[in-house]
Amino acid sequence: MFEAGFIYLFPGLDPAKQNAQIPSKEMNMNVVGVPDYAAAEKAAKELVARGCTAIELCAGFGAEGLARIKKAAGPGIAVGAVRFDFHPGLGFKSGDDVF
Repeated sequence: MFEAGFIYLFPGLDPAKQNAQIPSKEMNMNVVGVPDYAAAEKAAKELVARGCTAIELCAGFGAEGLARIKKAAGPGIAVGAVRFDFHPGLGFKSGDDVF
C-alpha cells in the first residue's frame, strides 16, 4: 500500500481536527491542515512515522517552507509543492513572508 501525505497551511488550523485519510485500493492519502511552518514540520514527521514516502505541500509554502519540510521529513522522502507565487488565502503573500 502506497502512503502519501498532503499538508495544507492556513492560520488557525488545528492538525488534531483538520486531518483525514482518504483510502483507496492501492494508496492512502493522508491530509493534514496546519497553522504555521513549525506545525507543518511536526506533521511531516508524523506522516513519515505513519509510512508516508511522499508528501505534497499546498501553495502556501514558499521555498523556505519547502526546505524546512524536506529537512523535517528526512532523506528518502519525496517532498514537493503546489506553487502560487502569491497565495490568495494568505493575503497574496508567500508563506515565507507570513510564517
